[in-house]
Amino acid sequence: MALREINSKIVEATVLPGQRLFSQRGAMLAYRGEVSFTPNMQGGQGGVMSMIGRRMANEDTPLMSVEGSGTVLFGHGGHHVQVISLTGETLYVEADRLLAFEGTLQQGTMFMGSQGGVMGMVRGQVSGQGLFTTTLKGHGSVAVMAHGGVFEVPITPQRPVHVDPQAYVAHHGDVRNKLSTALGWRDMVGRGSGEAFQLELSGSGTVYVQASEEKL
Repeated sequence: MALREINSKIVEATVLPGQRLFSQRGAMLAYRGEVSFTPNMQGGQGGVMSMIGRRMANEDTPLMSVEGSGTVLFGHGGHHVQVISLTGETLYVEADRLLAFEGTLQQGTMFMGSQGGVMGMVRGQVSGQGLFTTTLKGHGSVAVMAHGGVFEVPITPQRPVHVDPQAYVAHHGDVRNKLSTALGWRDMVGRGSGEAFQLELSGSGTVYVQASEEKL
């Protein structure tokens, strides 16, 4: 695994010749060896379609392509970080929570409505996190950021998980998502997340939740 946690706020990446990493711009803290950092306007390994998706999601800031031979320390804004290892599955993650990921992973962009229908679209509006979610698929490691740390909650067919949209970081597995509310539509007007809105995740997999509702 190219990424490993040094402490709760810093990850170390091993950069090898012929391999690439991608990181959020401004995430590099220090590095050793012969390492280069180049803006990547193509949206990682997802190519032009990934770039278009990121533009539609108002994510114009390019990723940085990291190549060479050495080690790099990544961190951003003092946020807590966690490394997630993928073994072929797809990780769905809010784009602003991505710190770094291996170039072996295929990046894409999913419209939330494609999983959650109309309610999935509403979730993007009320959470302020956009209608799109970044996808990373394949074998490799991903470093994500959160406020106050990240904890994993298992999702099973017998036990769906309800998450505050602001606390959602990422999920993987055979999971469906939809927005539910304990209030009527009139009561929802002018309200944010919390008890008013709940992101319901059902199926089989894992959801990563941050310990704070604060946005990155």
